[in-house]
Amino acid sequence: MIKSDSIAELAKALCKAQGQMGGASKAKNNPFFKSKYADLSEVIRAIKEPFATNGLSYVQFPIEEGGRVGIETMLMHESGEFLSNSFTVNLSKQDAQGAGSAITYCRRYGLQAVAGIPSEDDDGNTASQDNKKASDEPVKLTYQDQDWVAAVKQNPSNLDQITDAKYKAFIKLHSGV
Repeated sequence: MIKSDSIAELAKALCKAQGQMGGASKAKNNPFFKSKYADLSEVIRAIKEPFATNGLSYVQFPIEEGGRVGIETMLMHESGEFLSNSFTVNLSKQDAQGAGSAITYCRRYGLQAVAGIPSEDDDGNTASQDNKKASDEPVKLTYQDQDWVAAVKQNPSNLDQITDAKYKAFIKLHSGV
């Protein structure tokens, strides 16, 4: 993570904004997993007004690092203070659509992480239930879980981007960190 020398004003503003934010509504259907998820527009909707009223803004830039694509998210305060971190994933499809999907995925999770907001009924609940299965029964990781495990193996500090404590423990367990 990169940050300005001081983040005192940013921290105060983010604290106020987080007090005003709710979770991102899981309104989109994922037919492959037969589940719902909060898409990027829902995440933006959840943070837009609280950020604006507290002098916060963000930018996200597409990046490529060693064949992985993702984003760098920068959280800024009107004082000039900032926090910045990147998040990359392996491409499941080696083409422009695959890159676009990966970037959108990273934008959604990067923005949720920097804002500190969960999705309603966070996927961590499901993950923690899987973790309670009998130890001899193999746990089947979702694509999201696999991406998080890979990201944490690549850079253990990526674990700090997970806000749900149970899901964080689940990913930590499966990444061997």
